[in-house]
Amino acid sequence: MGQAWGFGRHGGPEVQEFFERPDPSPGRGEVLVRVDVAGVNPLDHLLRSGLVDGLDGGRPFPRVLGMEAAGTVLARGEGVDGLEVGDAVFGFALTGGGTYAETTVLSAPNTARIPEGLSATVAATLPVAGTTAVDVLDQLGLPAGATILVHGVGGGVGLAVARLAVGRELRVIGTGSTAKREHAEALGVRFIDYTIEDVAAAARELVPDGFDGIVDLAGGTSLRTVAPLARDARNVISVGDMSVAELGGRFVERRLDRENLERAARLALDGLLALVITAVHPLSDAPAALATVENGHASGKVVIKVA
Repeated sequence: MGQAWGFGRHGGPEVQEFFERPDPSPGRGEVLVRVDVAGVNPLDHLLRSGLVDGLDGGRPFPRVLGMEAAGTVLARGEGVDGLEVGDAVFGFALTGGGTYAETTVLSAPNTARIPEGLSATVAATLPVAGTTAVDVLDQLGLPAGATILVHGVGGGVGLAVARLAVGRELRVIGTGSTAKREHAEALGVRFIDYTIEDVAAAARELVPDGFDGIVDLAGGTSLRTVAPLARDARNVISVGDMSVAELGGRFVERRLDRENLERAARLALDGLLALVITAVHPLSDAPAALATVENGHASGKVVIKVA
C-alpha cells in the first residue's frame, strides 16, 4: 500500500483527501512507475472539479490528482516498447492513474527516458509546461526578430514560453501581476503589470504596429482585450480558452508523444527551455502545492517531491 492525494468526488478543495492504495497494475501500453517528482498544473484542479472529461480512464473514486511525473519504471504492461524496468522516465498519466502518489501508471507512448544530466525535478515539469511551450511556438512558427505577447507570462507555462521564445531570438512582451515581474524580467521579458497598467494601452505603446503573435495563458475576458493587438488574428493562440476561435485565433495543438517529450528534454539540457521551479513541496504538503496553483498565486512551476 502506498499513500496518494486525490479526491472522493468532483468538487472544490473540500473533496480532496489522502488515502492508501495498492500499487496499480500496468495495463496494456502502460508502465508502473515509482514517482520521484510530480508536477502541479491548473489542469489538476479542473479535473477534480469535473470541468474536463475524458482523462480519468474511467477509474472509480477516489481518484489520484496529477497528470505528469518523473520516476523509475517498476513493471511493464503488455505491448510496451522502448522502456525497461529500472529506467528513469518522465511522462503523462493519461489513463487516470494520477501522479500525486508513491506509485502510478504512465502511458508508455507518452513517456520517455530521462536523459543523462537532467534531474527528475526538471523532467517532471516537461510533460505539461515544457511541451506546451514547444507546441505553441512551433504552431506560431515566427522568424527571429518577430515580437510576441505572452499574456499571463508568470506561471510555469508562461515562463517556459518566454525562455524558449527568447532563445529563438523573438522579442517578448509579457503580462502578469506584480509578483510575477522578477522571474519574467530575468528571462529578458519586457513586463506589463496588469494590476497597475492598462494592458492594451501599454502594449500598443511598446508595439504600435501590432504583435506578430500572441500566446494567451489567461483566457476569459482578458483574452478579448489582448486579441485585437495581433496583426493577424490567426496568430493568437490560446492554451486554455477554446473560445479563441470566435476571435479568429486558434487553440494550441498539443503533441503528447514520446518524440516531443524527448525534444523538450534536449532543449532543457541545452538551456533553451528553462522551467522556473519556484516551489518544491513534499507529498504531505500537496494540498498547499495545489492551492497555490489553483489560487493563481504560483510564480513559475510548483512540484511535489514524493520519493
